[in-house]
Formats: sequence, structure tokens, C-alpha cells
Amino acid sequence: MQAEGALAALLGVPLGVLVGLGLYTFGYARGYSYLLDDPEACANCHVMREQLATWMRSSHRRAAVCNDCHTPHSLLPKYFTKAVNGFNHSAAFTTGRFPDQIRIKARNRRLAEEACLRCHQEITAAIRTPHRPGDESFSCVACHAQVGHAD
Repeated sequence: MQAEGALAALLGVPLGVLVGLGLYTFGYARGYSYLLDDPEACANCHVMREQLATWMRSSHRRAAVCNDCHTPHSLLPKYFTKAVNGFNHSAAFTTGRFPDQIRIKARNRRLAEEACLRCHQEITAAIRTPHRPGDESFSCVACHAQVGHAD
């Protein structure tokens, strides 16, 4: 019985330190802000400030916030995406392994494309349907790369 208590204490200390460090980091990095829809949260880390600044100058500023274009609209997929992206961004920021020029990943590009098609379905349906039925290679950002983040 005494050995079990010692083992629990031995495991409890590192676990407590890990949880405490995680909570401190979450508070220090304003992790709670990522649960909201405030675009300022996207600039909590300095590497995203250019994206926020260009969004502020874009026409989409009046119509959409970051989550409208970069996360699914259903509750669970939205927060799953935010968690995955948040973990990846935190890991990259903490380790310093991020490119100077931020590049969108394939999954997030698909989410943005889906958002374009959802918001602009009346326009895009007329473009996509007659030309290439069933062709999923249609890309809004191929021609409109700077729309959400105008230079």
C-alpha cells in the first residue's frame, strides 16, 4: 500500500507540473480568445499580424471574420478545426519552426474554398455547373487569392 502511494506521488508531481504549465501557458497566450470569433485573436501571435492587417483593408472585413472563412460552420467540426490549428500554431510558434511567409495548408485551403462557395453560391453555381460537372478542381483562390487578405 505504501509503494502505491509513493508511485502515485512520483507520477502526480510531473503530471501536476505539466497541467500547471499548460494552464499558465493557456492564460499567458490568451488561449481562451481562440474560443471566440474575434479576429484580434488571430493576431495574438506576431506572425499573423500581417494577415489581420490585410483582412482589415479587404472588402470581406464588412462581411466575414476569420472563422467564417477558415473553420466549418457546424459546432463540433468548427472547434475541432480550431483545436488542431491552435495546436499546430502553438507548436510552430513555441519551436520557432514556421515560415517567414505564412502558407495555408491543404485542409485549410479546402475549408476556405468551401466558405467561398457557400457564401457566393449563386455566382459560383453559374460558373461551375455548365463547364465542368462533377469537377472538384474548381478553385476560387486561384484567381482571387488576395480577396480575403487584400494587399
